[in-house]
Amino acid sequence: MRIIIFGAAGMVGTRTAAEALARGHEVTAAVRDPNRELPAGVRIEVGDAADPEAAARLLKGHDAAVSTVRAPAGAEHLQVEATATLLQGAAATGVRLLVVGGAATLTVPGGTTVLEDPRYVPQEWRAVAEASAAQHRQCAGERQADWTYVSPPAVLEPGERTGAYRLGRDELLSDAAGVSRISAEDLAVAVLDELEHPRHRRVRFTVASA
Repeated sequence: MRIIIFGAAGMVGTRTAAEALARGHEVTAAVRDPNRELPAGVRIEVGDAADPEAAARLLKGHDAAVSTVRAPAGAEHLQVEATATLLQGAAATGVRLLVVGGAATLTVPGGTTVLEDPRYVPQEWRAVAEASAAQHRQCAGERQADWTYVSPPAVLEPGERTGAYRLGRDELLSDAAGVSRISAEDLAVAVLDELEHPRHRRVRFTVASA
């Protein structure tokens, strides 16, 4: 499979690229800075995911695209704009798009969402959580592109690749101790599993450690 990853130099992007390469896929990294460190074997293309012309050009010729784009603090709107542009490009090219987003719109006990629960979203994280919620709404309202939205659990950080995880749909997944977590490595496993064996077309799913 020919896979292009937007935001490939980030925490999730680098691990998704490494997982895809390990499975024998052809991987292109779409980055704004070609000097960023990337896994060996990745083909590098320079382009901005928020630029419609660049996104359409980069998507062509690929079987699937993964967006792991994260905007810098204070510019969270760029994450929303990039998602809109990639959805438009995916619709025009027919390339499947998997968006690794946020947990903001997942529901928690009590009928609220992660975004509305200060246990998960303190004030300093609210801007990025709101951007993730808007990002999810964009995908949910898209009727032409072949998209999938992935919501990680409350805690996503580098760690161990176990190859195991739990799947869910719209509720935050937690373990018996109430911990909602997955390693970036196991999230990458879930992303590649979905690309290789599609189970969620035009819907959202979530994952957590097994």
